[in-house]
Amino acid sequence: MHTHGGDDFVQLLTPEGERLDHPDYPLDVTGDEVRALYRDLVMMRRFDLEATALQRHGELGLFTPIVGQEAAQIGAGRAMRPGDFAYTSYREHGIAWCRGIEPLTLMGLFRGVTNGGWNPYEHNMAIYSIVIGDHVPHAVGYAMGIQRDGTDDVALAFFGDGATSQGDVHEAFVFAAAFHSPVLFFLQNNHFAISVPVETQSRHQLVKRADGYGIPGIRVDGNDVLASLAVTRAALQRIREGGGPMLIEAVTYRMGSHTTSDDPTRYRPHDALEHWATRDPLERVLRLMEREGWADGDFIAGLDAEANAMGATLRDGTRALTPPDPLTMFDHVYAEPHQQVTDDRAFLARYLQAAPSGDLT
Repeated sequence: MHTHGGDDFVQLLTPEGERLDHPDYPLDVTGDEVRALYRDLVMMRRFDLEATALQRHGELGLFTPIVGQEAAQIGAGRAMRPGDFAYTSYREHGIAWCRGIEPLTLMGLFRGVTNGGWNPYEHNMAIYSIVIGDHVPHAVGYAMGIQRDGTDDVALAFFGDGATSQGDVHEAFVFAAAFHSPVLFFLQNNHFAISVPVETQSRHQLVKRADGYGIPGIRVDGNDVLASLAVTRAALQRIREGGGPMLIEAVTYRMGSHTTSDDPTRYRPHDALEHWATRDPLERVLRLMEREGWADGDFIAGLDAEANAMGATLRDGTRALTPPDPLTMFDHVYAEPHQQVTDDRAFLARYLQAAPSGDLT
C-alpha cells in the first residue's frame, strides 16, 4: 500500500487496482466487504444493460444510464445509515439499490405505469426528482426537521454538475449554511449537463463553490468505490457530530448517453471516452481482488448467475407492468380528505365513463 501523494481528489484505489492510503480518510476493508461492493457494482452495471435494451425494444419510454457512475453511488449509498434520508434526481439507481428498492420497481417510472414509484418512508429515500435541482432544497428542509427531532440522522442530496447552475441548488446551500443543517450535498460531476461540458458551466472546480457559502467541501475520485465510501462515511460522521452541512464532489464520467433519447457522439470527443474507459469503476475493484486473491472462479460464476437471474426478472417483470387505475393519482395528494381533490376525482371518473374504450384524446 502506498501513500496518496496528490491533492486533486481523494483516491484509495488506482485504476490498476492498487490500494492507496490517505491520512485523512483511512479505510480498512476485508475481502468479504470488497466482494460485497463489487457485487453491488456488477448488479448495477447489469441493470443498466437490461434497462437500456428494454428501452431500445420499446418496452420503456426512456431510460437514464448509470454506466461509469456506479462507484460514486454505491460507495455513498453503503456509507448511509438506515435513519438517513436520500433525495435524488433520476439517475441514482445505485442509491436506490443500496436503500433496498428493487430494480424492477424503478422500471415503473421509465415505463410510465406508476404515479410515484415507492413509499419514501419505507426506504428513507424520496421518489426520483425529474426537475433538475428542485429536490436539493427539499433535502435541506428535511435536515432542518432532523434538527428539531434531535436525532443524529443526516439528509443527503444527490445531484449532477448541471444542477449546480440551478437557482434551487444555490438557495439550498444558502439555507443549509444559515441554519447549520445536517445535510450532505453529494455532487456527481459526470462532466456533462446533457451536452454542455463542465468547463463551460464553471471556470473553477465545482467543489470550490462550497467556500462561498462557508461549507466545507472535499473532492473524491468518483470511479473509486472505496474512496467514495470512506469520504462519505467521514462526512456523515462529521455532520452527525454537529459539524453542519458539507459538499462532496465525486469526479466521475457519464460513459453512456444523458438519456436514451440522447446522442452523445454529437458533442463528446471519442478520445475522452477512451480515456475514461481505462478508469472503469468495476475493473479496478476486480483487479484489487485478483491482487489479493479475493475472487476465484466460483465467486465470479455465482455473481454472473445472479446477474443473469436479475436480468430475466427485469425483462419479464417489465413487460408485465401495467398502468394503474387513473383515479389512484388522487389517493395521496393530501393526508386528509380535500374538497378540490374529491371534485377532481369525480370529474375524471365521469370523463373516463364517457370514454370506455380508454381513448382520452
